[in-house]
Amino acid sequence: MSRNPRYNASGCLDMTAYEALRNIEREENRGKRPYKPLVYVCSPFAGDEARNTERARQFCKFAVRKGTIPFAPHLLYPQFMSDRDADERELALFFGIVWLCKMDEVWVFGDTLSEGMKREIKKAHTRGIPVKYFTEDCEVRRI
Repeated sequence: MSRNPRYNASGCLDMTAYEALRNIEREENRGKRPYKPLVYVCSPFAGDEARNTERARQFCKFAVRKGTIPFAPHLLYPQFMSDRDADERELALFFGIVWLCKMDEVWVFGDTLSEGMKREIKKAHTRGIPVKYFTEDCEVRRI
């Protein structure tokens, strides 16, 4: 089992210790390179794949402008895995979830939540990873 810093040695969620360690890390890096949180970009892919791919790129650009390091698995895995092949789609979703568990936050974009997005959001909540919602225009959505 891979180590997730949000969990203690007993496997229990321990956000107090996690935040304390993150603060120490940020302090140690002060003056070197600014801290940039890892953000998982969650947005639709299936359907109009060309349009949704371009929107995911824009969401990643937005995340960079906000001082984060974005990761959008639906920009990576379709380059060599087919969303139309059920087995490959499921494997790509699994890969994305593995990455999601390493992230500081999940940013959800748009009005529509696909089944894959719902799974990602559920996993983030289960792991204690903060989820933020945005409109397609990258404005904060109050949920």
